[in-house]
Amino acid sequence: MKPLAAKEVVSLYFLEARAKLLDLAAILDRLDRGGESAQASTQGSNLDVNMAKIQKGLEILEKDGPGRAEAIQKLFSLDYDAKWERPTPRF
Repeated sequence: MKPLAAKEVVSLYFLEARAKLLDLAAILDRLDRGGESAQASTQGSNLDVNMAKIQKGLEILEKDGPGRAEAIQKLFSLDYDAKWERPTPRF
């Protein structure tokens, strides 16, 4: 299967990209409105780690070239754990 031309990608996915960028902008605005008190309450917490991942994700998106989706997926994925036990279904 041949990849779509850039012009076709923009035409097909413009509204979806626009909506996702607006959602992200709204979340970042909410963080800004939270002010320093919100940052102080998350220092050293899991929220602090999550905020660092969001920042790193934005840095990944700024880079040119392919591979951004994979890099974002790896950023938010857990490392492989060979000792992980598969959950059993409850019947």
